[in-house]
Parts: sequence; C-alpha cells; structure tokens
Amino acid sequence: MNTLKEITINQPDIETFLSIETLSSISVDCVIFGYDDNKLKVLIRSEYIPNNGEVYLAWKFPGNKVRKCETIEETSSRILKEQTGLENIFVKQFMVFSDPNRLRRKMYEYEWIKPSLTDDRVITVGFYSLINLNDVDNSMLIEDAKWADAYEIKELMFDHNEIFDEAFKKLRYDLLHEPLVFELLPVKFTLTQMQKLYEAIFDTTYDKRNYRRKVNKMPYLIPLDEIQTGVSHKPARLYSFDRDIYEKTRTERFDFRV
Repeated sequence: MNTLKEITINQPDIETFLSIETLSSISVDCVIFGYDDNKLKVLIRSEYIPNNGEVYLAWKFPGNKVRKCETIEETSSRILKEQTGLENIFVKQFMVFSDPNRLRRKMYEYEWIKPSLTDDRVITVGFYSLINLNDVDNSMLIEDAKWADAYEIKELMFDHNEIFDEAFKKLRYDLLHEPLVFELLPVKFTLTQMQKLYEAIFDTTYDKRNYRRKVNKMPYLIPLDEIQTGVSHKPARLYSFDRDIYEKTRTERFDFRV
C-alpha cells in the first residue's frame, strides 16, 4: 500500500524550487499609477544594496520573474496581488526592455542581484496599471513599498528610470485615445475632479470653458441626480461613466484633446 509522506522544504530548497519554476531570463516590471489629492502617484519599493562596506537605500518598481506555468499577463497580476494586495485592476503591457546591459548600469547593483541570476541577461516586459488610491488598503502593501509623487521620481535601480519614462509617455498617449481616466476616478465624480486629474497627468492647466465644452459632447458621461456632500464650497453635480454607451456610440477612437 502506498502511503503519503509529509515533506518539509527548508529555505534553500524553496529558493532552488522557485528558481527551477521560473524563466531565468524573462521578468515583468509594473509601473503602478495612482491618483489622490490632485496628485499623480507611483508605487516604488526599496532595496538595501551593499557597496564598499556601506549599505545604500535604492528604489525600483515592483517586479518578478515569469513562472513557467504562467503568461506574462498572469505574472503582472500576480505581482500586483503579492506586492499591493490588489486584484482585478486595469493593467496594460507597454514595452519590452532588452538592453543586454540593463542590469549593469551600476555594477554594485549588478553584484547585489547576481547571486539570484542563472542568466546574467534578463529581458523585462513593462506593464503599467491604474488605480484609484481611495480603493487601496495601504496595510496590504509590502512593507518596503511607498507611494511617491510621479514628478519627484529620482534615480532608480537598473534601467527603471527608462521604464518609468516610457510608461508615463504611454499613459499620456492612451489617455488621449481611450477612456482610461475613469480607472483613476471614483465611480461618481465631478467634472472638476475629472479636469484636475487630466491636468495632473499632463502637467498643464485647461481653460474651464473649453474643457466643459469638450466633455459635454461625451454621451457616455452621465449627469446624476446627485451632488457632492461634505464639502465646504458649493456642491457640484456628480457624474458617472457608462461603458455600454461608450462602446455603442463611439465611431472613432476616443479623442480627448482640449
């Protein structure tokens, strides 16, 4: 008779098991954009890197290697779940980064990561994600992660500044051609909130009349019989986005140029 035997895996064995189950030269990095208090934020996580007897605090984007059993899209969803606690949120692939020396921009960073590599060249696939920070439980973030102002991002590890620049560029392009802004807004919002979000992302100021003229032509922007509550100024009407109307009425690509 066959009997089941309990197997205990110690830490080195777990690390070996995980290395076998991942693709050694393909990873995914996620640029997670959030919006709160009229500011565009991005999630970064810290690492402590030894160099010449000292330890440096460095920052990079959430990322991980691709497992053999999953697609890169599934990898991006897993990263978001493991490192932010978030599921079923908007995520989009935007570029592949394949510079053979992308991990060698600073040699002490490369020496730090080298023991975890079975191939010294790693190609990474960049994804960006959009979330409303009001929906985020920050207690679910990994301990070494924080939300940083997107316009105050300083030097990041490896080629992550390039990843950020390309993600930001793609986000701005997509927001002009797809209704992605509603991923960052609450379900019910004011036109002023929507305008301030666009202004935060494009680092500009719109003329209010031109802006209102533009959005009033959007049949999928639905005025509600509700107004703001708990505000010190005159409460504004609330709106919502109707995706069904958007899909039925669009005759060309979404175009938000004010």
